[in-house]
Amino acid sequence: MPFLGILRRHPVARACAAGIFLFGFAGAATSPYQSVIAIRELGMGDAVYSLVIFAAAVANVLASVAIGIFADRRASYRRPLLVTTGLGAAGFAAVYLLPSAPVFAFALVGPVAIYGASNALYFAKAKSHEADFTAAESEEVGTLLRMMISLAWVLVPGLVGFALTGRASLLPAYLIAALTALVALAVLAAGLPADRERPEGAARAGLADIRSLATPGLALRVLATALATSVLHVNAAVLPLIVTGQAGGTAADVGVIVGYVAVIEIVFIFVWALICRRLSMPVALAVSMTLYLVYLQALATAPGMGQVHAASVLAGIAAAAIITLPIPYLLGLIAGRPGLSASLIAINQFLAAGIGAGIFAGGTALGGYPAAAAISGAAGLLGGVLLLALDGWRRQPMVAQ
Repeated sequence: MPFLGILRRHPVARACAAGIFLFGFAGAATSPYQSVIAIRELGMGDAVYSLVIFAAAVANVLASVAIGIFADRRASYRRPLLVTTGLGAAGFAAVYLLPSAPVFAFALVGPVAIYGASNALYFAKAKSHEADFTAAESEEVGTLLRMMISLAWVLVPGLVGFALTGRASLLPAYLIAALTALVALAVLAAGLPADRERPEGAARAGLADIRSLATPGLALRVLATALATSVLHVNAAVLPLIVTGQAGGTAADVGVIVGYVAVIEIVFIFVWALICRRLSMPVALAVSMTLYLVYLQALATAPGMGQVHAASVLAGIAAAAIITLPIPYLLGLIAGRPGLSASLIAINQFLAAGIGAGIFAGGTALGGYPAAAAISGAAGLLGGVLLLALDGWRRQPMVAQ
């Protein structure tokens, strides 16, 4: 496998692949139980919890942009990764060791939100070493990093769920996350190579670079990408409700579907990477959005579990593209600024979540969960078409990160 050769030859690929897997591990260990712990175990009210989650999302975006600018200005990505990972370990540990609603809120809005910037930093660090890779290796490194975080989300929720079975409290999930972040910190400290020297004559990044985020062309491209990825947020909300409602399934069916869809996604990450050697990212994303629209329409009209299962296979194929293709596209939007361009990943996630929440609220008010699914599919396809209108059908080489 080409990945094995890359891992043998490039220490930065080894360290980033291990680090981003452990980053995904920590998130997958805690996210499924976060609301239950906050509301049922720590006594946080529903409205307060919603406010904390929103504040944490804002803090993550601000931290990602600020750290990206700092990293570019210093041409330093190793130290920010060490700092954010250490803060993540401290935040998870605080929730476990000092379980209370105020500590939970502080940890999520503070250190854990800053730790979330690590996701973009791994891609930025790998991108800063792109001179060490051939063009083919660059694409493969990016595919590898995207695969590792997806792999964590396939493996970890079930393993952690099994480990917590029968326990009176779910708080040990945060202990697992804290230990995982500490392991990641050790891996990075021991194996992450030093940063490359800034190329002679390269302009220093600064606060003025924030203006580049507000240019009409960039803003439209980020909005279009967020429209496309918002379908994943809506699907996460409506799938369990439709399965356990009109389709006549159970909560166990939801778990089965999520599991095999994740496996399909991992396989098709490689397939879409191969496809994008011949097609441009906007074309590939528009195709995947069309497939996802068909899936959401089938889900919205599903009379039973047979149709849900059949449609979910299509969902896995399309979601593999929707999850992974925007990452190299976003990273290529701001030339020469690996850190700042990587922060667009966090901005995209924030906007996609907001758009998804708005579609879910509006769709359910108009026609229930099926309407939300149908509207979401149309909005996602609109995002794909907008990218095609902005960038055309030409193939643009996909930078791995």
